[in-house]
Amino acid sequence: MIATITGVLAERAGDTIVVQTDGGVGYALTVPAGVLERLPATSGRVTLYTELVVKEDSWSLFGFDRLVERTVFQRLLGASGFGPKLAMALLSALGPERTVRSVLARDLTALSSVSGVGRKKAERLALELQDKFGDVTLEPHAPRSAGAEEAVRALGGLGYGPGPADDAVRAALADGGPQDTSQLIRRALQQLAAARGGRPS
Repeated sequence: MIATITGVLAERAGDTIVVQTDGGVGYALTVPAGVLERLPATSGRVTLYTELVVKEDSWSLFGFDRLVERTVFQRLLGASGFGPKLAMALLSALGPERTVRSVLARDLTALSSVSGVGRKKAERLALELQDKFGDVTLEPHAPRSAGAEEAVRALGGLGYGPGPADDAVRAALADGGPQDTSQLIRRALQQLAAARGGRPS
């Protein structure tokens, strides 16, 4: 079982990257959007937690830079009707913490907002995984002001996914600057631009 991979980020194309290990082997991994945003530039060194998914016609390797993200991915695969494609879509759109909170709170609106996850699949996911995330440690989740919620919606209107938008607004709140909506949006956009070169997700 391949548990982790350490090496040089050799290539990146869409959601697929290639990590060249010191032993000379290049591993192709599919990673969620949040991991892509946090990766170093090509030629930088990375260490990723991995999950190998074996099917009759293919072997696929998935990579995560946080252990909690791999754990959530594994639990999502345990839900009926959820393969790696849908699990990655959830993690890319919502991130691991929001995915877990949405399942525990039965937030079907958030879950069904993800491409490929309709209302029925969201209901099934919440039902089957309600008691599967008890050991998952999440980052503290402070309540947000109405202005922060509005800023997240505004970023969504600009084409950013709910996960990256949520993270960017939380980072803007944490920097201690003015917290009116327009200032939050401006600082959140700066966070997103620094992470993704200004490209909407």
